[in-house]
Amino acid sequence: MSEARPLNTRIITFPFVVGVVLVILALIFLIKRFIYGLGPVSGMNDGYPWGLWIAYDVNVGTAFACGGYAMAILIYIFNKGEYTPLLKPAILTSMLGYTLAAVSIFFDIGRYWNMFNIFMPWHMNLHSPMLEVAVCIASYVVVLWIEFSPVLLKNPGVRKLIKSEDIEEKLMKVLFIFVALGMLLPTMHQSSLGTLMILAGYKLSPLYWSKFLPFFFLLCALMLGYAIVIFETSVAGVAFNNTHEFKLLQKLSAVMPWLIGIFILMRFQDINARGALSDIFKGDLPGNMYLLENLLLLIALCILRKKENRANNKKVLIAAMCTLFGAGLYRFDAYITAFNPRNGWHYFPTTPEILITLGVIAVELLGYLYVVKRFPVLVLPKRNN
Repeated sequence: MSEARPLNTRIITFPFVVGVVLVILALIFLIKRFIYGLGPVSGMNDGYPWGLWIAYDVNVGTAFACGGYAMAILIYIFNKGEYTPLLKPAILTSMLGYTLAAVSIFFDIGRYWNMFNIFMPWHMNLHSPMLEVAVCIASYVVVLWIEFSPVLLKNPGVRKLIKSEDIEEKLMKVLFIFVALGMLLPTMHQSSLGTLMILAGYKLSPLYWSKFLPFFFLLCALMLGYAIVIFETSVAGVAFNNTHEFKLLQKLSAVMPWLIGIFILMRFQDINARGALSDIFKGDLPGNMYLLENLLLLIALCILRKKENRANNKKVLIAAMCTLFGAGLYRFDAYITAFNPRNGWHYFPTTPEILITLGVIAVELLGYLYVVKRFPVLVLPKRNN
């Protein structure tokens, strides 16, 4: 028998210390950014008004954080309750990833002190996909914290602070509403992140611009959601000596070949229908990145299409990592690499930008390590009395 319980191991370890150092470095540069503006810290300019913080922290980062969304679809819509042990860790990583993505938007906005205007109805541009993304992500962050709150309420320290029994009872009666919202909101904003790049028009490479961008981005989010669940569970299983869920990952991996195959075929046919196949072999950066993305996804597809490979934990992990890199690159390239505003504008992230992004990733990892060690998130073998 197994049960969800905290690891109750030491918090301060070498990886934790490394993460704290990265966070401190990021905070130093963030102070400079908020005092002196974007120019002295970032490589952004009038041609590239967004950079690494939006392209990775928000666009790719929220897709990496779609594990909770992907697992909720599998468990609640397709009624695959056997995957329930994977749900809490997936929601935790989604909660941390989306929260930090929302914070990263705050870094990127020039006049950050006006950010509250996004939520003021009299300032809203109801025709803007950017508004939909901002409101949806903010709402989803709240939903994720509420979905995860039953786990937080089981901590003895939290129970002492508040009367969690009463709150838990009331929360469980309405939790289904937030579960439903947790499946609706990512469907909306993940597709809208693709809609944003439709507006780029000729500035985006024909290999990436498409009227199907909303669908491609949503499908990509699902691929990354399942891949991150496999990656996170595999790494955590080895690190915490908790490998009994690996059989579930082998079954879960059977979903991914279908998603990857549909994505590759539909994207290729879309490029073919628009007469842009020749752009793949131009030898320029967008063409080379297209080939790299699809090579990684094809490797994952070739591994996972065979049942005997899906029974091998190492091969499943390799396929998940190829999917993470391939699909993650697709979303990043659509925002940065394949975007060319012309007129001589160029962008490359500065060292402070990279360190701030690493600091954001470190905060997420530190949060994950702390929560799984102090709260009942991971399903562990039941203790013998």
